[in-house]
Amino acid sequence: MTEQRLRHPVVPERPSLDGLEAVWVARWAADDTYRFDRTKTREQVYSIDTPPPTVSGSLHVGHVFSYTHTDTIARFQRMRGREVFYPMGWDDNGLPTERRVQNHFGVRCDPSLPYDPGFRPPAEPDPKRQVPVSRRNFIELCETLTKEDEKAFEELWRHLGLSVDWSMTYATIDAASRAASQRAFLRNLARGEAYVAEAPTLWDVTFRTAVAQAELEDREWPGAFHRIRFGGVPGTPFADGVAIETTRPELIPACVALVAHPDDERYQPLFGRTVTTPLFGVPVPVLPHRLAEPDKGSGIAMICTFGDLTDVVWWRELDLPTRPVIGWDGRMLADPPEGVPAATYAPLAGLTVHSARERVVELLRSTGELDGEPRKISRPVKFYEKGDRPLEIVTTRQWYIRNGGRDAGLRRALLDRGGELRWHPPHMRVRYDNWVQGLAGDWLISRQRFFGVPIPVWYPLDADGEPVHDRPIVPPEAALPVDPSTDVPPGYSEDQRGKPSGFAADPDVMDTWATSSLTPQIVSGWERDDDLFRRVFPMDLRPQAHEIIRTWLFASVVRAHAENDVLPWRNAAISGWILDPDRKKMSKSKGNVVTPMGMLREYGSDAVRYWAAGGRPGTDTAFDIGQIKVGRRLAIKILNASKFVLGLGEAGAGEVTEPVDLSMLARLAAVTEEATTAFEAYEYTRALEAAERFFWEFCDDYLELVKARAYGEDAGALSARAALRLALQVLLRLFAPFLPFVTEEVWSWWREGSVHRAAWPSAGELPSSGDPGVLAAVSEVLREVRRAKSSAKLSMRAEVALLTVQGAGVELVRRAQDDLCAAGAVQEFVLGAGEGDLRVEVTLATAAAG
Repeated sequence: MTEQRLRHPVVPERPSLDGLEAVWVARWAADDTYRFDRTKTREQVYSIDTPPPTVSGSLHVGHVFSYTHTDTIARFQRMRGREVFYPMGWDDNGLPTERRVQNHFGVRCDPSLPYDPGFRPPAEPDPKRQVPVSRRNFIELCETLTKEDEKAFEELWRHLGLSVDWSMTYATIDAASRAASQRAFLRNLARGEAYVAEAPTLWDVTFRTAVAQAELEDREWPGAFHRIRFGGVPGTPFADGVAIETTRPELIPACVALVAHPDDERYQPLFGRTVTTPLFGVPVPVLPHRLAEPDKGSGIAMICTFGDLTDVVWWRELDLPTRPVIGWDGRMLADPPEGVPAATYAPLAGLTVHSARERVVELLRSTGELDGEPRKISRPVKFYEKGDRPLEIVTTRQWYIRNGGRDAGLRRALLDRGGELRWHPPHMRVRYDNWVQGLAGDWLISRQRFFGVPIPVWYPLDADGEPVHDRPIVPPEAALPVDPSTDVPPGYSEDQRGKPSGFAADPDVMDTWATSSLTPQIVSGWERDDDLFRRVFPMDLRPQAHEIIRTWLFASVVRAHAENDVLPWRNAAISGWILDPDRKKMSKSKGNVVTPMGMLREYGSDAVRYWAAGGRPGTDTAFDIGQIKVGRRLAIKILNASKFVLGLGEAGAGEVTEPVDLSMLARLAAVTEEATTAFEAYEYTRALEAAERFFWEFCDDYLELVKARAYGEDAGALSARAALRLALQVLLRLFAPFLPFVTEEVWSWWREGSVHRAAWPSAGELPSSGDPGVLAAVSEVLREVRRAKSSAKLSMRAEVALLTVQGAGVELVRRAQDDLCAAGAVQEFVLGAGEGDLRVEVTLATAAAG
């Protein structure tokens, strides 16, 4: 901490909030106010794993909301004497960036095309007629656009007043991040934690990529139940056929079995028997399984490969064959599965799922195998969280990292890690536990996309040119980062790419979470800067939103547990969502977001931060322009009250001696302790409320009580001025984490250095001899005086002929009676008996009353 020295106040004649951001952003940058001092030891450092926002357009007010929470904590910790490690990153790889680049430049990636070093995107992009470009050209366009977005993001964050060390930025696609991500993957692979498998995969047909469990969301989707009759079984009650109900009749050619609950007496005669599929006549077995629901539809269902996740479970546990019919593009495959008649299947080949469904229903209706007409329903369907079409399940070869989904021992260890973590608020741990306990499989990390961290693997090709997947070739760590699509594996040359006995690159990239899960290691210099790593890791804080506990937080715990055998941080501070005035979550997809820069300029950053800081940890908060206006009034009041206090003149060597002055400072000492305790528990909202509540009492009551006395030159005046200045410098520090601009502005009027490098206030700085009850009692009386004048529609300067105070607290009032009489313009003051409740009688002067 730098030494803070007093100086002669230089107070503007007309203080204003306007323009403070530009002044202080530039000054903080010039003075390196928030520069991280890496000479400090780990015990002296407070390190923050700041969320890297997704660079895909613009920030919205929800970002301002949650990042303000983190900044208040960073500023508090810095003032508490910790050297704060507070970098900022940009999450610029993945689908959101690709989609934005496609629409912005009017291009699409075609990896089969050669690189064009002279390529220029269309002058007038048409998102509906996208120009195909090579993967390398596409990535260059992604990098160009993200750099522009990052500049705009940094400008907004600086304007908001984030106390980030802007010399320590990173991007999740930069060389250091790619190297860290690939290094962690290769170590996962060497330890057996990463593996490749051919398995049913949730698939987004628009983006043509696999989707992980953590990226799913259920959406209501219209559909219909179709009652369809399979071929019968002679000698059973179902000799004339077996009726099933399905929402996906187009999957009949993919049917591999029928299934009913083992205890369902209706279908027990069918178990172990065979029925035939409608239209196609393919024999399929009827099998028992506990997941079948007797009270759903007809109580018997068809198992298709694959219609939903239950199909996958049945297929796996019953050891059934596969008959895939849906391709990666969401259309019916050109050729039928083995055993399905080609002539019957031909009308479906190449159709979309929707068209195939309509065609199958027409055929079923014509053959009489459709019982009645489809019954319309609405049901929850799995979607990729960023997608627009229902997911399909296709069989693909993908990379996975073990996360406890298939390993009870690892799952228990990861649950224990969640127990080690300090959660703010504590109940958020339940979301973590529920997610881990509900995992249905390992973490799918490969994606069939382009702008991402490549899987750092090649495969040898056999004499026929086929890849040998069980003998992957990996690079040495010293060579990282690599791009297998352009780099050559050890022992090969470029002319062997794609040739028999040569090599082929793994075509996939990693899921963005596979890199983002390593942000604690990336920002800490893992395997890149050992000195920094020792000073900041494991980190102190992970701030984030609650909906990504299952993705970012859990995945980060998985990676640190595997690589470092520790939690990546000690604390997790969870923010809620920002809601629109109708209490609906704000999101770009819903079109109800508020873009923040105009709001920051109109009301001032301090005002917006005030509103944001009112959102308690883990609590969803409505966007409220009214609260922003309250914040602006508070900032203006700080300017004006500070000008008044500093304009009274120097206190000299005067000591605080007057009872009401000592009482005010005693109350401030209690507020300081309350705010400190709240901040240490990550309850920044409570710290703000304590400071604000006292400040308005200070302005409304205490300033009015001592205003007359403070203008003198006797000991009482010096006491008032000393108390006022002492209170002001404590209050500025209490407000500094929330309102950084106005507090820095006022601090600069009379103190050297930055308020943000000043020590956090403590109760020990304030006199301990005051009785907090004095100010409380006399303020209550003063409020009654004001109420009487207001009721009579008189000026607050109107005289009071007689003021009588009785009841408990009169002795406290007596200690400040001179200040009370001066503030209330009281001509005669009578203190009565000191028993019962405090009672105040106000008799206005006749002239005033008249």
